[in-house]
Amino acid sequence: MQTPSSTDELKSIAATEFRWDAAGSSESHRYLAAPVVRYLRASGAKNVLDLGCGNGNFTAFLAAQGFTMQGCDGSSSGLAIARAASPSIPFFQHDFAAPLADSYREKYDAVVSMEVIEHLLLPRMLMKSAYEALLPGGTFVLSTPYHGYLKNLLLALTNQFDDHWHPLRDFGHIKFFSCNTLLALLEECGFEVVSYTRAGRIPPLACSMVVAGRKK
Repeated sequence: MQTPSSTDELKSIAATEFRWDAAGSSESHRYLAAPVVRYLRASGAKNVLDLGCGNGNFTAFLAAQGFTMQGCDGSSSGLAIARAASPSIPFFQHDFAAPLADSYREKYDAVVSMEVIEHLLLPRMLMKSAYEALLPGGTFVLSTPYHGYLKNLLLALTNQFDDHWHPLRDFGHIKFFSCNTLLALLEECGFEVVSYTRAGRIPPLACSMVVAGRKK
């Protein structure tokens, strides 16, 4: 039997949801914060929904930057932590495989979704929720791990795919986007791409992509 990778050994779980057991920021927040805030400020957004907010830490960070925030997630454990850590921010539960409730439609200047879409079997449902939540002309800021030829080659050569993909974790990574496929998905789902950047490390080995799209 193959020895589990450190990621699987320490973090992988069998679960009925993406399970959260701690508050605090993730490593990705360090390199995603600057481009996300830059895109939101450039759009003039004030009222923002964090779609797939997890434990609410990034939602609280954006609130501290002056945005009026609301967060939603499908994970009960994540929402419990978010509500306890940030009682002044409204959070609600939303299943990304279901339509967005009418009370949240066309309500927000901007929607952010950080490192969520790669966990979803049906990524277009996340895009649909973002589109429905936005006011006409609103901005959707999305991040997901970057995949390109050189990075994927190095992951293969150094045998790091298990650590990168978390295959033993239920609700782990199941969708892997390149720049071309991510931008094509936004266009297909009714967004005009406004800005794109890579974040974390040098561009050919970037950790993530961050894209901003405007609701058509």
